[in-house]
Amino acid sequence: MEVRHYLQFKDFSREEYEYLIGRTRWIKDVFKRYVPHQPLRDRTLAMVFEKQSTRTRVSFEAGMRQLGGSVITLMTHDTQMGRGEPIEDVARVITRMVDIVMIRTFEQAIIEKFSAHSRVPVINGLTNEYHPCQILGDIYTYVEHRGSIKGKTVAWIGDSNNVCNTWLQAAEVFDFNVHVSTPPGYEIEPERAGLYGTSHYEEFKDPLQAARGADLITTDVWTSMGDEAQATKRKRDFEAWRVDREMMKAAKKDALFMHCLPAHRGEEVAASVIDGPQSVVWDEAENRLHTQKALMEYLLLGRVKTQGDLWST
Repeated sequence: MEVRHYLQFKDFSREEYEYLIGRTRWIKDVFKRYVPHQPLRDRTLAMVFEKQSTRTRVSFEAGMRQLGGSVITLMTHDTQMGRGEPIEDVARVITRMVDIVMIRTFEQAIIEKFSAHSRVPVINGLTNEYHPCQILGDIYTYVEHRGSIKGKTVAWIGDSNNVCNTWLQAAEVFDFNVHVSTPPGYEIEPERAGLYGTSHYEEFKDPLQAARGADLITTDVWTSMGDEAQATKRKRDFEAWRVDREMMKAAKKDALFMHCLPAHRGEEVAASVIDGPQSVVWDEAENRLHTQKALMEYLLLGRVKTQGDLWST
């Protein structure tokens, strides 16, 4: 089977995502019923971390073990990468010994270079530019709660970071709209976001206007990993971009709230929102586990028969 990688959200087609969402539903169902599903016995996942992680690490490690496989975790400071070994050499060696690799790193160029020298599938666990596994879980969560996301409006409030970039790519794949509101100086960079065009997003200076009529409001921390030196300035710049009750009231009555976590209550989101009735952040976090199991199964085994109908996306 041809080796496939998952480095950006647009690497897969709408049809492939429909399969993955249907497959995730089945995988989650058997997990909840304590029915073993171990199609990846004797397969090994290598996880390479150059950035800190909680949800990515736990969800991939637990997921691979639940699928019957084993996991090797590599931290940069524990390997020769920390002493400057070329990423190409690391890829050539590691991928002769394992079956699939997940990397959480800095520039997208690093994971692109690694995958170019890999003999096995490579998954982007987060880069400065993209976070496709997060949005795969988010899309599944929306479909799980509200049905098809086609034609809906997602309001992104805050920094135009890697998660925002990936929502924009997802909008082009699934045919929905993104309202983006960022402070001045933090606007979208279309080329960095990897966008084909501008037909699926609109930028708003006023975050309240971006939230108006939205089906989903989502945000992220004001200061991403690597931007810590700017934390004080960002707190000033982003003060008006907090998702609060007023913003949720501007959205549709049944609008959902998502956050990729970790969250800072009182900064990018009010406690009354993230802990409120419209928040689905805990389902969103759990669904990383199930969507990534479907993803790893697909990259290693291709399509397998899904029991039940595919969900409309």
